[in-house]
Amino acid sequence: MQMPTGVHALVRRTHEDCVLRALQENGALSRGEIARIVGLSRTTLSDIVGSLLQRGAIVVVDTDAVRRSGSGRPAERLALDPASAQFMGVDFGHRRVHAAVADASHEIMVSGSVRYEDSASWPVRLELALALLDRLSAEAGVHYGALQGIGIGVPGPYPAPQGASWPRASAGATVLRPAPEGVDTAFAERFDAPVIVDNNTRLAALAEAISGATSVADLVYVRLSDGVGGGLVVGGQLVTGSGGLAGELGHVTVEPAGRPCRCGKRGCLETVVSVPGILAKCWEFGLPLEDLGALAAAVSRAHPVVDRVLREAAAALGRVVGAATMALNPAKVVIGGEITRLAPVIVEQVAATLAAELFPTASAGPVVEAAHLSDEDGALGALAAVFHSSPLLAKYPETADVKGCTDAPDSITERAAHARA
Repeated sequence: MQMPTGVHALVRRTHEDCVLRALQENGALSRGEIARIVGLSRTTLSDIVGSLLQRGAIVVVDTDAVRRSGSGRPAERLALDPASAQFMGVDFGHRRVHAAVADASHEIMVSGSVRYEDSASWPVRLELALALLDRLSAEAGVHYGALQGIGIGVPGPYPAPQGASWPRASAGATVLRPAPEGVDTAFAERFDAPVIVDNNTRLAALAEAISGATSVADLVYVRLSDGVGGGLVVGGQLVTGSGGLAGELGHVTVEPAGRPCRCGKRGCLETVVSVPGILAKCWEFGLPLEDLGALAAAVSRAHPVVDRVLREAAAALGRVVGAATMALNPAKVVIGGEITRLAPVIVEQVAATLAAELFPTASAGPVVEAAHLSDEDGALGALAAVFHSSPLLAKYPETADVKGCTDAPDSITERAAHARA
């Protein structure tokens, strides 16, 4: 049967969400109980339940024979399939892709990553990502037949998602904004689920901002990896900017005559404080370090060249973050990336430089700390964007605009109008 598209797909997705939420909140239910909770007609509910059963989102667990009075035929009771993945977050970095899969309760079911060369083409990256997801499915016994949404993070400046909703995608469907080499369309066609794409560091900032007991209302986030990216939370909102460039601190020029940057300019912060930039500087000073492992070993030995390179790089980062701090006055500055955990001096030097960059009359600067999350932060942020579970996303587009579970004409009309807006 051909999947519905457009407004019909949005309405169907809303109905499916309501049924899944009812089962999540109440446990196993009969069709009659579901109908009373969600307010759908018997015909509509039969269609929705049939589709969910076929895709493996729900299963028949038993009947209500024990509780039932009278001589009628026992009704089947339905429940969420514990092996059914409902949400997927994927973070494409410059040299690795990380994926996290969650169930209907937003709990992580399985996650993993695979590396590739920085020069790897997007078709190769896509192939490795899909192979990773297949492996995770086989190893954990998780299936993807009922995915409700997929969030994908991609590196570099990326236009912020626009619009209000993503109906369920089907083969040949289009998505709102093109990701590199059609990654979004490939995922939509492979998994038949709505796809949202955004800058992976902005998604990492979201994950970091909501990882504590409460969300941070004003935050500057920088991730140091094979590249350098950033994300901003201002006034309790994840900020994207008019063209999706908000938080791109890695491409602020710090050395006008410095090394060429992948963006086409020279002397960007990324050329100084990224992992390749730091390793290259160590080579210039006569210390040939091949990778992060060698850098970590040199840090543990307190090698003077490494200490100098790290402090100078962190000071440059501190000056850039200082300018952002003066403009935005955040409560917290978070520095992420594996190198930050291996070399704590980076956060220490950023904090010291930042203190010197602020007004001397400032009563207190922002808290400067290393990220709490690891390399999975972008994937977790992609999941959060799909969940739309944080107040930081109040102005961020959703994968489905769920305002009610009834199939009354007024509700459908309202959602249809919203989808066209």
